[in-house]
Amino acid sequence: MTTFSHLTRKTVFNTLTALSLSVTALLMPMTVQADETCLSPYMAKIVGQEDFVYVWTLGVVGMGDEQDKLVTIDVNPKSANYGKVIHTLSVGGRNEAHHSDFTDDRQYLWAGGLDTSKIFIFDVHTDPAKPRLHKVIDNFVEKTDGLVGPHTFYAYPGRMLITALSNNKDHGGRTGFAEYSNEGEFIATHWMPTDENLRNAQKTGQYADGYNYDLRSLISRNVTLTSSFTGWSNYMMDFGKMLNDQEAMKRFGNTVVVWDSHTRQPKQVLDVPGAPLEIRFAWGAQNYYAYTTTALTSKIWLIYEDEATRQWKAEAVADIGDPSKVPLPVDISISSDDKTLWVDTFMDGKARAFDISDPRHPKQIYEKVIGKQINMVSSSWDGKRIYFSSSLLANWDKKGADDEQYVKLYHWDGKELTQQWGVDFYAEKLGRAHQMRFGAYSLYPEHRQKAITNITQASNH
Repeated sequence: MTTFSHLTRKTVFNTLTALSLSVTALLMPMTVQADETCLSPYMAKIVGQEDFVYVWTLGVVGMGDEQDKLVTIDVNPKSANYGKVIHTLSVGGRNEAHHSDFTDDRQYLWAGGLDTSKIFIFDVHTDPAKPRLHKVIDNFVEKTDGLVGPHTFYAYPGRMLITALSNNKDHGGRTGFAEYSNEGEFIATHWMPTDENLRNAQKTGQYADGYNYDLRSLISRNVTLTSSFTGWSNYMMDFGKMLNDQEAMKRFGNTVVVWDSHTRQPKQVLDVPGAPLEIRFAWGAQNYYAYTTTALTSKIWLIYEDEATRQWKAEAVADIGDPSKVPLPVDISISSDDKTLWVDTFMDGKARAFDISDPRHPKQIYEKVIGKQINMVSSSWDGKRIYFSSSLLANWDKKGADDEQYVKLYHWDGKELTQQWGVDFYAEKLGRAHQMRFGAYSLYPEHRQKAITNITQASNH
């Protein structure tokens, strides 16, 4: 008789739960998949119209309660509160709120603070319209043996992988990523390869800097990619001061690391100079490639598997705007049909669309100024709704009248972005709007009838 360990049973349960939610959702009246295109493939998926956008928001001194908070916006067009803030949940203090994401069963949203290294776990399934603070992890640095600045949260079955931007020894960029259970228990730390310790990885170019930023996986190839940015001493520094500090400007990452997804072992270190940030894999079953953009050199990079050698390679394939003006690309989103790549550039406040039908030759087909500054972009699965937010980092955001803080929704018809609504986070005394994640009643059995009603109303409109 075969027996399962507790961890294996939990993993199987979570995986089957996610599968059950997805299958059940497919039987609902509408079959348009509406979820974001940047999420973990292990995660339960929204089908139909998203109901909420959860915005992880930085507190501002002298504004409201001055605390970081999770802000919930109603985004169902049939709701009387469409485009309005319906709930806020403050977490105490200012932690440099940055990124967040869901567990694989989508019942909890994990969110991190880059300064304090605290992690806040929100219950988003008991009442999706009113998230609750479920747990706070305040010993991340201690448990992980020195990781600082939890950044990307990425769901695996029963697990959460968490990249870190820094370390507690010198507050520089050498770091790793942590592995936790869905219950918030620490499992392991995986350190990035460096010149001094490649950890059995192959160094393919000039760099093995040990920096980290984002993490994404391609299940079909058992491959995980991590990118690289900068450490606490830089991202907590005033932006203007940093730009004029020659030593600080040397402290940015120049690598993408290829990992074995199952063993969490690094396999290759690729040169991608200029601080590669978000990683987005293509979705097609036979498309073994991803994109990233470099903040300092304003280029789109293709990270791909070579068909002949089955080794991964990196190639700069396009410029973003005028690189000499350093528009500072920050966030990207790839469409579910692998034909369009959205790129936000912070300094000029623009969203640009690139045709990536030919993966090696992206061509810009559209651009629009969204605000005086811009950071995150979240695209619905059907490509029709594009959400934007404004804040990059508390000490990097623009000053004075250029410091706009917002979340905006645009409709995309393939030719033009048309704004539907916007929430002014300063006018609402909420703070700096950073990352967005979608929520929906349809994900949870106890709320499914409400989701069916919402979708039926929308389809009859």
